[in-house]
Amino acid sequence: MTANPPVRIGLIGAGGIAGAHLAGYATIPDRATVTAIADAVPETLARRVEETGARPYADFTDLVNDPEVDAVDICLPHHLHKAAIVAAAKAGKHILCEKPLCLTAEEAAEVRAAVEAAGVTLMCAHNQLFMPAVAKAKEIIDSGVLGDVYEVRTTDSFHNSFDPENMGWRAHAATSGGGEYIDTGYHPTYLLMHLAGGRPVKAFAMMSTHRLTFMEGEDSAQVLVRFDNGSVGQLVTSWAYDAAPGTDRFSVVGEKGSLSSDGTTLRVKLRGEEEQVFEHAAVNTFAAEIADFVDCLETGRRPLNTEAEGIAVLGIILAAYESARTGEAVDVLGV
Repeated sequence: MTANPPVRIGLIGAGGIAGAHLAGYATIPDRATVTAIADAVPETLARRVEETGARPYADFTDLVNDPEVDAVDICLPHHLHKAAIVAAAKAGKHILCEKPLCLTAEEAAEVRAAVEAAGVTLMCAHNQLFMPAVAKAKEIIDSGVLGDVYEVRTTDSFHNSFDPENMGWRAHAATSGGGEYIDTGYHPTYLLMHLAGGRPVKAFAMMSTHRLTFMEGEDSAQVLVRFDNGSVGQLVTSWAYDAAPGTDRFSVVGEKGSLSSDGTTLRVKLRGEEEQVFEHAAVNTFAAEIADFVDCLETGRRPLNTEAEGIAVLGIILAAYESARTGEAVDVLGV
């Protein structure tokens, strides 16, 4: 199923991250236009409708049946993702969904079944994959010049200013799905898997609450993941503290050399050769992600990360939470 430009987008959820998505669509006005917006908060909905001129909906179940919507962009709180995905798929709409894809193995099975039955395209909004340094690193890894990948590390930590007054639904496990790890920690998890190039099979994790003690979930996590190709991934993520100066955003070690990056500069060192340095300008990864989503709909190309990758990332996260609870390494279950 493809869509003709301009692709007509229905935005589901108009707060927070929706602003970054709207800015992304504004960069490609000839290829995509936001024709409808749904939000349960009247003030938020009115503000976004005034910005865009889109048709307003108080309920996303009405928006997905709008005949002038080709695809939806889901920017809802985590616990509402599954219902919106399933409703959109049943209505025959293509889907861009913010992370995480959903919250449980049971929800993931419903998502997979709905998307496959409808034959629509679902793209997970894994925006960090659109950093030029990540794309170049993946190209180098896939070329084979590093040989077999032994180790991958990713880091995404910062000092978060959340407090009980401004954290909202993120402070509660029932609506967030956990704590920091399923939220910001989701990014280094999909990046880890993307660079490792394998299927996750086992995870071990330690979760901590160092500073944001009012949260029901953790504010920091360290996770180890073994992949079916033999590589091992390690990630660190936190809302409690900034990463130490000099910490790589990601690194990969293979049998013939290594690469590392702060997110813009990429350094590649093959054994016995001079280091290569690739400098990349920072890009708006949300705009890049949205342009790629629209390109997938126009051409029928498979997105970098579909529901298959989203479910695999969720599998790592669920195994990590179980590992932190039990103190044991846990199998990553396929769902």
